[in-house]
This record gives sequence, C-alpha cells and structure tokens, in this order.
Amino acid sequence: MQSIGLALQTTFAELIERCLDASFDQDFDEQGQFVKVTSKGRGYWYFQKYQHGGRERRYVGPVAEPAITDRVEKFKALKADFTERREMVRALGQVLPRPDPLTGAIIEVLWKAGFFRLRGVLIGTAAFQAYAGLLGVKLPSTSLMTQDADFAQFKAISEAVDDTMPPVLDVLRQADGSFTPVPGLDSRSATAFINDDRYRVEFLTPNRGSEDHQGKAANMPALGGAGATPLRFLDFLIKDPVWSVVLHRGGVPVRVPDPARYAVHKLIISTRRRESSFAKADKDRFQASILIETLSKQRSFELGEALAIAASNGPKWRAAIKQASTGLDQEILTFLQKAREAHAAGS
Repeated sequence: MQSIGLALQTTFAELIERCLDASFDQDFDEQGQFVKVTSKGRGYWYFQKYQHGGRERRYVGPVAEPAITDRVEKFKALKADFTERREMVRALGQVLPRPDPLTGAIIEVLWKAGFFRLRGVLIGTAAFQAYAGLLGVKLPSTSLMTQDADFAQFKAISEAVDDTMPPVLDVLRQADGSFTPVPGLDSRSATAFINDDRYRVEFLTPNRGSEDHQGKAANMPALGGAGATPLRFLDFLIKDPVWSVVLHRGGVPVRVPDPARYAVHKLIISTRRRESSFAKADKDRFQASILIETLSKQRSFELGEALAIAASNGPKWRAAIKQASTGLDQEILTFLQKAREAHAAGS
C-alpha cells in the first residue's frame, strides 16, 4: 500500500482538530454556558442557555472524554476559519479520497444536526474512505464506490443523552429534497430513507438481545424521529470509535469505527452475506484486506487485539473469522498471524 507524505498526514491531523473546533462554534454560541451533570456516578457536559423565557439544555458528551472537556474549557477561544479549512481540503483531496457530492452533503447535514455530537458513528464505505488520512495511505478507488450511507448509534446512548436531532427527514432533505422514508417491516419509525436516484441512507443499532428484535425497528429517541435496524456484531464495530474527517467543503468531522475493529468486522460479516450479495462479500473482504495489510505494518498489536476481542465473543465469531480467512490471499493470512503474535507478545 502506497503511503502519503508526512506533510499531508500532519495536515490531515490538523484538519481534524480544526473541524472539531468548528463544530463547537456552530453548535454552541456565547449566549449560553457549559454545565456538568452527574448521572449514575459519571459526569456529562451539557450546553445550557435561556431564551424565549425558558431554559434549553443540550447534551455535549462525557466529561471523561479529553477532547470534549478540553474544548469546553477553551470554548470562548475557539475560532473557525472555513476558508482556510477549505483550502486544506482541496490540497488533501489531490491525494486522498473525497466523497461524491451527495454523500458529502448527507454527512455534513447530519453533523450539523448533531448526529456525531450525540455519539453517532459513520460506518460502511463512507467511513472506510476516512481511514486514508488517518493511516497515511492511498486507497484503491475500486474500494471506495458507494450508493448508500450507513449511520449507527447504541440504543442505550440514544435513550440516555436526553437530546435529539431535528426531524431526520427534514435534515436529509437539506441535502436532497427527494428523500422519502422506506416502508419498514413493522409499523414503527422508518429506519431508512431513499431519494429519486435510489441513494439509500440507513440508521442501525446493535442487536444484543433476542432474535425477535431482528427485522423490527428499534426506537431511537435521539435520531429525530427515525428508528434503527438492529444488527448482530454491530456492537463490536462501533465500540470505542475514533475521530476522522470527511473531505467535503471545509471538512466534516466524523466518528468512525476503530480501523482494526472495522477490518475484523468486515471479515465476519462477509460470511453472513446471502447468495445474492456475493459482490458485497467480495467488497467486504477487499476492504478488510487493505486495512489488514496497512495495520500490520503500523499497528500490528491493535489488529491482534481486535482479533482477540472478537474471538473471545464465542464460537460463532471464531468460526466466522476462520471461514472468511479461506477467501484471503496467503500474504494477508500471514499479516493476520503476525498481528496475533504481536498481541500475544505484548499482552
């Protein structure tokens, strides 16, 4: 895998920081203040202001997350410079992948609506694109094409934050006015939306309970009226996400899965594709292989740790990883073995 220069990697890291700063400028104005609320022994930041004769309080994030608490403390000093950030995006976009205009616009409107502030996570190919700058590599264009965008959130988080986005259909129509809800398998909230060009946006949540939950929309109070489709293995994917940036306009800060977890998750779900989805299974393994190769050279211990965590979840997980491995090149299998050895040596 071809690496990008150190200067571009540094620029990408700086852009993430600037975009995170900019998100606070857009979400919170100087008429309000940050307040710390303790719930079940844990501290959480909320932004509070008084207007129209009443108090408005919005969830920001855990006090324990250093990036959030640092920005709370520096709130008045934070300044966004959209013009400079746009120039950074243009420079980075000469080498790193940029989303198609619609995908970028969808991610941007959801960011501005508060999806990532409410601890949502961008997943799928749109998230995979955002790993190029994080890992400092060029990604094959064949691994980047998509006609959908997937977003995930833990149901417990959606219920606990005591805040919500604006109506999600209104938000999506800011990106494309033709979006409409996709009829679901039950009568509860829509979990997916589609436009006239068949571009699909879907909201997902982990299913760690009964199989009865499969095919039924989960109620997600923070998602502006949308529900979410419960999926197995998703809790592994979206636990402990990381920040990256989507190269759209002035940059859009996004939470994406840890790349090692993303690689292992892709191996697992490649074995669960139905016969009609062979192309998607191939794409899953291809993306996993790219990340495995890259991580084995940069973060071999982390890749081995993700493999160990997945394997510890039970025989079905181990069987899925073993089955997926039969479709991998010998070189990738060697990288996986070295990652396991690195983790074993470092544990």
